[in-house]
Amino acid sequence: MIDLTITQALEKLKKREISATELTRAYLDRIEKFGKDLNCYITVTPERALADAAAADARYATDSALALDGLPIGMKDLFATRGIRTTAASRMLENFIPEYESTISQKFIDSGTVLLGKTNLDEFAMGTFSKTSYFGAPVNPWQMEKRLTAGGSSGGATSAIASGLAIGGTGTDTGGSIRFPASITGLVGMKPTYGICSRWGCVAFASSLDTPGPIARTVDDAAALLAVMAGHDPKESTSARTEDINVSATVPALVPKTLRIGVIKEFADVEISADMKKAFDARIADLKSMGAEIVEVSIPNILDALAAYYIIAPAEASSNLARYDGMKYGLRVDGADLIDTYKKTRAAGFGDEVKRRMIIGTAVLSSESYDVYFMQAARVRRMIADSFRDAFEKCDLIVCPSASGTALPLDSDLSPLEYYALDLFTVAMNLAGVPACSVPAGMAENGLPLGLQVVGPRFADMRVLGLAKLIETAAALDNRPTKIMGK
Repeated sequence: MIDLTITQALEKLKKREISATELTRAYLDRIEKFGKDLNCYITVTPERALADAAAADARYATDSALALDGLPIGMKDLFATRGIRTTAASRMLENFIPEYESTISQKFIDSGTVLLGKTNLDEFAMGTFSKTSYFGAPVNPWQMEKRLTAGGSSGGATSAIASGLAIGGTGTDTGGSIRFPASITGLVGMKPTYGICSRWGCVAFASSLDTPGPIARTVDDAAALLAVMAGHDPKESTSARTEDINVSATVPALVPKTLRIGVIKEFADVEISADMKKAFDARIADLKSMGAEIVEVSIPNILDALAAYYIIAPAEASSNLARYDGMKYGLRVDGADLIDTYKKTRAAGFGDEVKRRMIIGTAVLSSESYDVYFMQAARVRRMIADSFRDAFEKCDLIVCPSASGTALPLDSDLSPLEYYALDLFTVAMNLAGVPACSVPAGMAENGLPLGLQVVGPRFADMRVLGLAKLIETAAALDNRPTKIMGK
């Protein structure tokens, strides 16, 4: 049962071939069996899940089912869930229980989903391997004995979905935090156009970059989740206008011979694995054989995106995380006076990577550095966005790698800068605010999955998914959980 995709499960639920309770119990049993070893959940909610499932079964019995009724999902532990612990994988919020529901999690409640629990992540979404989590890193279920990374920051979600501990789930993407983990776990991860999915009630990292999005096993599944997540939110100041949001649960059938597919010139000299190059070339050849026109496009400043990102994101993080001072909520470590309490609380509550980024962010926002660093990064960001706009005058969609290769071991001895460099293929899309989807594109010789990224103009999310589906079909990667884990 856990090998069913979202579309398959919905069909069986509607035909009453299975019940939501049976489906939910299958996932809860698998969480009980593999959850501890994979460490993909921070909080599991079996009572809530079974109650949600019973409510879904009652609606199916009266032919009043909702859009995603009875589907067991994982919610990234950045989204506030009323009455359920929301930690952002940090000691600072280890015991925080919100009294409100995020817009995204409320949308899933309104669509009838079953909440299995809150998935693991990097602390405050800052990281690449989910190793900065206060609760330990999730494990990639592919070749589980090797203890490979499931990516970050949405590594808990990708670990859970790839292993069959959730049928789908939510992530957030600030610089690749959906697409990179999806790529190395053989999943579909969608970073929508900035603004079409509300950030209200989502713990903030970098507000101008954070983008909630779906993670699933297939492109059709991702579209079904995105259709529920997207929509204007009057509570969120950067929410896109209703008329700009053209998202549906049905992926459009693109006609390849009418497509102009862009390949980014500046990525040609970036080092990627031989397996990734082979998969990229194979999928481009597939598209060309279908009749698509392949054109070279230039994003002149795209290799500067990493530097700009690691100035802008820490700057916004230093501002967003200033609220955690032990006064209103979260951890509090009492000191000799108010200032000492602030210092001790923040020293104990935040991990090393979060502290590093806050220090960088505070430094680049200082009066001495603001013009030299932050404003220069903002100018680079503007140039990158303009370059994408110009590129899409020459092509309809862009295809590029999601990562340089396959999953690395969790104990890889990388420096902070080497970890940051893993975001090279993904950060520019966040700076530009354009939609991008990582889709399984093949297998490496080591038996691990590889992902390619489809990028489109702002609000062309459904066209991005349409091309991703063509690539998915051509690659034909088998990502059934029982196939991945062998059990």
